[in-house]
Amino acid sequence: MKTVEPIRNIEDIKELKKSLAYYGSNRDVFLFVLGINCGLRVGDMLTLKKKDIKDYQLKLKESKTKKNKTITLLHIKNDIDDYIKFLNDDDYLFKSNKLNQDGQQKAISRVQAYRILNKSAESIGISDIGTHSMRKTFGYHYYKRTNDVALLMDLFNHSSQSVTLRYIGINQDVLNQSITTAMSGLYD
Repeated sequence: MKTVEPIRNIEDIKELKKSLAYYGSNRDVFLFVLGINCGLRVGDMLTLKKKDIKDYQLKLKESKTKKNKTITLLHIKNDIDDYIKFLNDDDYLFKSNKLNQDGQQKAISRVQAYRILNKSAESIGISDIGTHSMRKTFGYHYYKRTNDVALLMDLFNHSSQSVTLRYIGINQDVLNQSITTAMSGLYD
């Protein structure tokens, strides 16, 4: 399995949103917007229904940890309003065009979510991206703005701060900067 990275550059995030709108649909754009603004695993995001967003809060039980989680989404209120206005309460947020065995609408799969993101990312020259990049992007930018690794560690349910920093790519950034600083001009 290849390791994916957070999207560190804000301009790349904006370009990816444009690419998702061009190649995909409002669903695809909202998948990305929600993913980089909530920090959930894609598997948990794909199970969400309109009724799970009440008063701009997501309430769910994480599938991996089985922990209840509440995430406030007031910062993307307009995106939510624009996207869910035509959905019924029991509609999946990320509906597939396919039906299940009972003829009911189902959510897109993790594989489909990966294809959506990867196609648009490739079109603008971003590599090392996958569905987990959304969660890592959230963590990376949250940390860069707050420097609060303890809260981020708690949000991600990680066992240590070093795990969280490595997960969001901060350790690699620090290592790269340290090498550049230490070695710059040394052998000139």
